[in-house]
Amino acid sequence: MSVLIVINTADGHVKKASLEAITYGAKVAEQLGVAAEGVVLGSVNDDLAGLGKYGVKKIHQVASDALNQLDAQLYTNVIAQVAQAAGATVIIFSNNVDGKALAPRLSVRLKAGLVSGAVALPDTSNGFVVKKNVFSGKAYANIAVNTPIKIIALNPNAYQTIAGEGVAEVVPFAATVGTPRVKVTSTTKASGEVVLTEAEVVVSAGRGLKGPENWGMVEDLAKTLHAATACSRPVADAHWRPHNEHVGQTGFAIAPNLYIAIGISGAIQHLAGVNRSKVIVVINKDPEAPFFKAADYGIVGDAFEVVPKLNEAIKKLKGVA
Repeated sequence: MSVLIVINTADGHVKKASLEAITYGAKVAEQLGVAAEGVVLGSVNDDLAGLGKYGVKKIHQVASDALNQLDAQLYTNVIAQVAQAAGATVIIFSNNVDGKALAPRLSVRLKAGLVSGAVALPDTSNGFVVKKNVFSGKAYANIAVNTPIKIIALNPNAYQTIAGEGVAEVVPFAATVGTPRVKVTSTTKASGEVVLTEAEVVVSAGRGLKGPENWGMVEDLAKTLHAATACSRPVADAHWRPHNEHVGQTGFAIAPNLYIAIGISGAIQHLAGVNRSKVIVVINKDPEAPFFKAADYGIVGDAFEVVPKLNEAIKKLKGVA
């Protein structure tokens, strides 16, 4: 028996969220007294054996060119083959775009109970109970899973990555892949040094900036903090910023360690996408802005005065010229 961790890649590199899933899955395997194994689909440039330092003992690699682009049907079929061969009783996904496409399909294929949005290790003291977010992060639910095979989709940034020592055994897996039914003709990638959905720090702004021409100070602060940039829905709808930066109930739901909101009032739809952030800092000149009720720290002041001063103070603290 084993715990199988599905390792996501992009452009041949392992995603940060997968490192969290590996660390989490290795701990689950330790709880259950079984082996922690991984599965990687498609071509990978990273040193897969090096992932052993996160706790995985064996990695099954299905290096087919047909798997270099996500095809949910093919991926589900191949992961099911690996899971059955590895005797997996628990399968771990990251609850990102890939995981949301694959975990429900695999759940149906294997008749396995699924908990998506997990935020903690399962409680195995009396059965198998997993804690997850519900109601857009406003509450938690403890879900008991009773099926022989269990699937957990771990929320990004919900579990700390822990690196130790160890080398994973990487073994090729001869899966029946099949022919892709989806053909990718072109790919448009979002620009930015830090991927929004995986960022540990996010600097976000709203209509309080008055126009796209004022976004330079937001980008400067993000660069100082090595953070991703984001925005509220009205900003994206007005085409001040690209839609791939929109966070909220109808945009990306994120959970960074630090979320800085500049000139955003904090409508409930926006809060639904960011309220899993560990620390929220709000900068707004309106002391009655709803966002202050959700904030850990707040600054009542004009963003055009506060943000440049905050950026300079952080640079000085970090010793950056």
